[in-house]
Amino acid sequence: MSDSYRILFLGDVVGKPGRRAVQELLPSLQEAYSPLFTIVNGENSAGGVGITADIAEELFQAGADALTLGNHAFHKRDIAPYLDQGRPIIRPGNMPPGTPGCGKTSLNRGGIQLDVFNFCGRVYMEPYDDPFRWIDEELASSTTPHRFLDFHAEATSEKIAMGWYVAARVTALVGTHTHVTTADEQILPGGTAYITDVGMCGPQDSVLGMDKEIILQRFLTQMPQRFEVANSIGSIRGVIIDVRKEDGRAWSIQRIAMEAS
Repeated sequence: MSDSYRILFLGDVVGKPGRRAVQELLPSLQEAYSPLFTIVNGENSAGGVGITADIAEELFQAGADALTLGNHAFHKRDIAPYLDQGRPIIRPGNMPPGTPGCGKTSLNRGGIQLDVFNFCGRVYMEPYDDPFRWIDEELASSTTPHRFLDFHAEATSEKIAMGWYVAARVTALVGTHTHVTTADEQILPGGTAYITDVGMCGPQDSVLGMDKEIILQRFLTQMPQRFEVANSIGSIRGVIIDVRKEDGRAWSIQRIAMEAS
């Protein structure tokens, strides 16, 4: 439809299998769906935990317009100065003042300004600041009705609560962090596309992207284990969202799943 555009979002990229899957499959997805904006969560792209500047650039080269992060944003220390270089990569906004980077970026294309936000939840997570208060502050200063929120959180209840809290105030809220795709994609009242968790881009022959034998040993023996990304073929999980140009209201959200060769 000429009066609408599309946003493509890919869930947490996990390690080299996830990066390879994105590099292989993202171009065909963009050709098939013609998204105006492509956003990728890259917080686990470096060895399964964190991201580096080189890997961020690799994901941009693969076709990402913006990168979101999460609770592992600073696991690789060299990412801190990169976050202040003006690239469209954002860490959770509800972190202490003075933390490198910020929780918002703006993308401009085709006459549309899309504000992209990233926040972490607090239930079963680190002691982040209140994401509900932070999103209120960010939306109050946003000058566009086109607003995309990656809410990186553990608890299903917290994600659903945030969905209802921002309904009609954001174009889309996508949940990330658990690496398991939920089947509750929907359009909330007021035209907000919602899904509790998009899932991951990574090795499916795994436990949340990690080597399944190592994880099994952890459960069976209760002994500490050094987690490693599974060495298997990757796949991607994401959503495609249709949005009205006029007012930034979403009218469709569709899950995407593809396996790499």
